[in-house]
Amino acid sequence: MEPPEYDSWTLPGAPDQVAAARRLVTAALGAGHPLHDDSVLLTSELVTNAVVHSASRDGGTFTLTVLSTGSRVRVCVKDGGSDGPPCACRASLTAQNGRGLPLLDALSNRWGYARQNGVNTVWFELVLVTIPTEWAAAGV
Repeated sequence: MEPPEYDSWTLPGAPDQVAAARRLVTAALGAGHPLHDDSVLLTSELVTNAVVHSASRDGGTFTLTVLSTGSRVRVCVKDGGSDGPPCACRASLTAQNGRGLPLLDALSNRWGYARQNGVNTVWFELVLVTIPTEWAAAGV
């Protein structure tokens, strides 16, 4: 197994940092990485949660960490803390928000969070799955 590439940044907890986080993930992975698009989308969701729902938004910071190989990506966002753990509640059909963690649940191979002293670290992992050539040739 190849050793992962590792990048980490501490950013201000401001809404404009969601776009900055997307750019950093693109820089870390490269736009041609097969897991790039899902990684950028899910990072955007985690960072949005950090700057909207945690103490990071009140002049604090959050830390974005990306570990990657050619076939795996793990992204972690550590925020400034909140009153409660992240909620993967289902949003109503007309809700304007509340879809970030369910999207994470749907697209990632696995995800989770850790809480220590009120600080949340939310992470996801993506794994590249390829279809064997003989399956495609068989029309499966």
